[in-house]
Amino acid sequence: WILSQQHQEHPHVSFQSQMKGTIKLLTVGRQEAVRDAFRHAWKGYKAFAWGHDELQPLSKSYSEWFGLGLTIIDALDTMWILELREEFEEARRWVATELSFNRNVDVNLFESTIRILGGLLSTYHLTGDPLFLSKAEDMGSRLMPAFNTPSKIPYSDVNIGRGTAHPPHWTSDSTVAEVTSIQLEFRELSRLTQQPQYQAAVAQVMERVHVLEGKLDGLVPMFINTNSGQFTHQGVYTLGARADSYYEYLLKQWIQGGRKEDQLLEDYLQAIEGVKKNLLQRSSPTGLTFVGELSHGQFSPKMDHLVCFLPGVLALGAHNGLPADHMDLAKELMKTCYQMYVQMETGLSPEIVHFNMYEGSSRDMDVKLADRHNLLRPETVESLFYLYRLTKDPVYQDWGFQILQNFNKYAKVPSGGYTSINNVRDPEFPSPRDKMESFFLGETLKYLYLLFSEDPNLISLDRYVFNTEAHPLPIWTSAE
Repeated sequence: WILSQQHQEHPHVSFQSQMKGTIKLLTVGRQEAVRDAFRHAWKGYKAFAWGHDELQPLSKSYSEWFGLGLTIIDALDTMWILELREEFEEARRWVATELSFNRNVDVNLFESTIRILGGLLSTYHLTGDPLFLSKAEDMGSRLMPAFNTPSKIPYSDVNIGRGTAHPPHWTSDSTVAEVTSIQLEFRELSRLTQQPQYQAAVAQVMERVHVLEGKLDGLVPMFINTNSGQFTHQGVYTLGARADSYYEYLLKQWIQGGRKEDQLLEDYLQAIEGVKKNLLQRSSPTGLTFVGELSHGQFSPKMDHLVCFLPGVLALGAHNGLPADHMDLAKELMKTCYQMYVQMETGLSPEIVHFNMYEGSSRDMDVKLADRHNLLRPETVESLFYLYRLTKDPVYQDWGFQILQNFNKYAKVPSGGYTSINNVRDPEFPSPRDKMESFFLGETLKYLYLLFSEDPNLISLDRYVFNTEAHPLPIWTSAE
């Protein structure tokens, strides 16, 4: 109606240019909605959790994990990209004056690499401010004791003040995804500092995993022993928790290094074939394509929300010259991940769904009571960003905007912040969990903002590769 009115008033203006104007208004409005969400989250964090790891928005308090202001570091590049300069400057001041890694504290190697090291490196690249590089180098050097193991497969935990490292107290295993999803960051740290030890340490891990027995068509088990360097608890294959980002970092390291490291590419392509052969099924009644799990030869129709990273990675691979059927599969899985939201009463996805495969099912998916929580996770909006950026189909933006609206409806806390919820099936009592994960600001809101952008050069996928915490790192050019 508005367009036809405009057309009567300005008959000389072409319909196409009016459409463009309308799309621009929509884009600006949706991006502003993301900035509003960020400001609201930040308001709560500043008021009740400043300098601490994560906000507890309902109790107006905070939780401490590493005691390193995790939310601030994770959100630095988001604020820069969203052009929230005032918020960025106060965060920078905190990093300059308060952030110290000389602390007697145990950190998880993987989580602190992707969130802290990754966040500092990307903010350095976006701003050119050497403060962030010096903090990144300080952190990177403090994480190195994790690699002092008999097998060179790193321990899961490091005391960054004492320079000691150890496995979790219940096992000498590390998680496969964790030890194979720190490579982008350590490789980049070596390139920037001209110190080869960082890249050498993480390359050794990839080389070790490359030759290990125990894979199934390129799919890896979930655990690896730090003493023997062998896979343990073999026979279980998943693209969800504990294995997910291994596959993501195979492709992304290949892209980061200028698409020269054939071994990484071969392992990635083989793994995707392994997924197609062993893990891909269709649900009943509507035939959604999903990725299940395999346990000792038994297929389980269980899919973690974490697996929704896969459509984005497949699309990114296709954009980098990999087979076109990767993009077809990306689109199918994207539809499934969207349905994991739509089919819930709150319009928010649970942590895990179980798909129905038998004829005569009345619904495609069931959710167990213990799996009904939503942690404000980014994987679906992350993949929506890639699919929109690479196909320009506006349906992906529409889906993302619905998800943002549902976060606002069910997760927004009036006094500031957003909270994880316990029950996505109960819109009356979604049962808030009182926690705002740092990745809601580091990843979820960043990907939503980029999804709603019409500028393909805003963090261009031909110049940057995102780490698994949504921190963009530069693709190396051949001149380097």
